Amino acid sequence: MIERVLIIGTGLIGASVGLALRAAGFAGRIDGWDVNALELSAATAMGALDGAAGNEWGALELARQADAIVLAVPVLAIKDWMEKLAPVTGAGQLITDVGSTKLEIVELAAKLFDDPQQKAIFLPGHPMAGKESGGAMLAEGTLFNNAMWLFTPCSEEMAPIEKDWRMWVGLFGTRSLDMDPRRHDEMCAWVSHLPQMLSTALAALLEEKFGDAPEIGAIGGRALRETTRLGASPYSMWRDVAMTNTTPITETLLALEQRLTHVRENLRTPGLREEFDLANKFRVRRS
Repeated sequence: MIERVLIIGTGLIGASVGLALRAAGFAGRIDGWDVNALELSAATAMGALDGAAGNEWGALELARQADAIVLAVPVLAIKDWMEKLAPVTGAGQLITDVGSTKLEIVELAAKLFDDPQQKAIFLPGHPMAGKESGGAMLAEGTLFNNAMWLFTPCSEEMAPIEKDWRMWVGLFGTRSLDMDPRRHDEMCAWVSHLPQMLSTALAALLEEKFGDAPEIGAIGGRALRETTRLGASPYSMWRDVAMTNTTPITETLLALEQRLTHVRENLRTPGLREEFDLANKFRVRRS
């Protein structure tokens, strides 16, 4: 049974996990740590945390006492914390994460947490929720409502503490789905990472082409706002995704380049109508 939770990384997702736990009726203790003291202070002030570690050593001490540890930091930092936590945690504890890529995390977990009789259980997770900007000040207890929370479990056997964490995640208002980590990274490259790169590239292209030209705001309209919305996302949120899912993202970008070439070459042929028909079919399926 989970009675003490430690959240490492108290930005948007980490602080929202704390708030969601409280909203779901969690009556235990929630501690936190963040390399950014302002984020940690904000998460504490809004009630996402009961207490906070003053430094990394303090966080490791809290980890020894926690039933569940949530790694809500970028993927490369998740891997660093996995290395730090493996020696100070043990049987009966759960470590989970919210990283946007999973294969490298699962491969490392297989090395560090290979014996559930002596070591903590590692449950890789990925909530498909967020905002264009990060930070604890934007956290919400309802952030995960109706979101999909993906898991890429390292073992087919489910320990009681894992079942307990999955229960709390369900009480956040989420749906959950278990996936193979390689399939997860491939699918997320198409449905999450490619849209981000496309929006970023388009927004950067428009900035380079038109700068602060007033006509852009006047005639761009909703289509432009929606298409470039993800372009507001900071590099710090996406660097680790690009570095840990490089091959799948590269494949999606190459496929998009080929598709755009096809569109360009068929601007005055029936091929353009076929492209619109396919696009319409995709949208109708999901409306």
